[in-house]
Amino acid sequence: MKTWKKVLLAFGGIVALLIGVSVYRYQTTKDVVTVQTGKVGKEDLLSLVTASGEIKPRTYSNVLGEGIGKIKEIVVKEGDHVKRGDVLLQLESIQPGADVEAQRAAIQAGEDSVKSSEANYRSAEATVAQRQADYVHAELDWQRYQQMLNEGLVAKQDYDTRKATFDGAKAALDAGRAQMQQAKSDLDNRRGMLNQTRAQLTRLADVFRKTTYVAPIDGLVSFIAVRMGENVVPGIQNASGSYLMTISDMSVVTAEVMADETDIVNVHLGQVADVTIDAIPGKTFKGKVTLMGDQAILRTSGLATTQTTASNQEAKDFKVVVTLDNPPDNIRPGLSSTAKIQTAQQKGALAIPLQALALRTRKDLDEAQKAAEKKSNSGSVVLAAAKPAAPGADPKKEEIQGVFVIRNGRVQFVQVETGITGITNIEVKSGLKEGDEIVTGSYKALRALKPGDRIKVDNTTPQTEVKN
Repeated sequence: MKTWKKVLLAFGGIVALLIGVSVYRYQTTKDVVTVQTGKVGKEDLLSLVTASGEIKPRTYSNVLGEGIGKIKEIVVKEGDHVKRGDVLLQLESIQPGADVEAQRAAIQAGEDSVKSSEANYRSAEATVAQRQADYVHAELDWQRYQQMLNEGLVAKQDYDTRKATFDGAKAALDAGRAQMQQAKSDLDNRRGMLNQTRAQLTRLADVFRKTTYVAPIDGLVSFIAVRMGENVVPGIQNASGSYLMTISDMSVVTAEVMADETDIVNVHLGQVADVTIDAIPGKTFKGKVTLMGDQAILRTSGLATTQTTASNQEAKDFKVVVTLDNPPDNIRPGLSSTAKIQTAQQKGALAIPLQALALRTRKDLDEAQKAAEKKSNSGSVVLAAAKPAAPGADPKKEEIQGVFVIRNGRVQFVQVETGITGITNIEVKSGLKEGDEIVTGSYKALRALKPGDRIKVDNTTPQTEVKN
């Protein structure tokens, strides 16, 4: 046989061999899924609820405008520490001060007038007392002459004189009493006018007082909203010229955060939290949950659900207040903060990675079971520990939570009951035992994996492509 024919036959044999090997490898690997695996083990789990918000003092006071006037002087600046009663700012007070002085002068004049009326009243009282005595004397004299007239001891003319004197004393007494009543009425009137003038002074003094603003609490001047020369007007907090400044008591500092509505059911008073502050990187501050809001707050508008009549399905949050145990001295209100609230803890829990959990409908699992039984005469079970379907449940929609366990080179779907969720792992209460090898990835493989599939384990670290 010629040489070229031998070469051709050898080449053809090699090609046939390669084709056969390729077909064999395809047949043996066409149903094999490459997965990543891990072992079920025990570890300490800590369940956290993470919420963001800002630093706020537990006690603060917004100083609002009470009177109308132009700012003459701002005594403090932002960052100053003040005591209750310290002067914060002053308004122009010429007119209010003049009104107070004029009213005080009016009060002085009113007090002098009352004293004069009191003297007149005392004089009238003395006159009435004197005329009362004259009346009693005239009455006794008249009664004596009346008896003597009946006995014929005095003349009728003398009796009439005594009678006229008695009548005069009585009339003088009545006149004195009327003058005393008039003096009393005048005294009461002047006293009423004096009280009215004093009340007017109280009102004017209050207007004058409102030209000087003092600190309502001990604390830090955390914000000043006005400038010297601007006008102050009374009104609501958001009105221009009404909101002046904020005094914050930084002795008790809180982190007011917004927790998602799906997490708020796990948050309770007294739970420990780790708080980080963006402005103080690298440090964590301990705290406790001291307040929880009962009203849902719309995430987009910040309004409580009771403040809007529109019905919507947008995300909602709940306010949670965490009080810091030892806040730093340089902390300021309004700093962005994040609180990690410890809602549950489990020591030595049987745990698996979160990404290992998979959901399958009961219908899909039943179909996979039947397909596996057709391929193998062993009748191996691919759906393990699955609870019976609930009465009336639709198998097309009923979802079962479980993991894929590796057994004899294939995966078996095992239903599990989970407990608390940690940062990356989740507690398994039933369905698995320590040491079981389960599928943990990739996400693409887990999404398409079916019970009974053959698998190939590849736990090498994926290489990240570096772009120039």
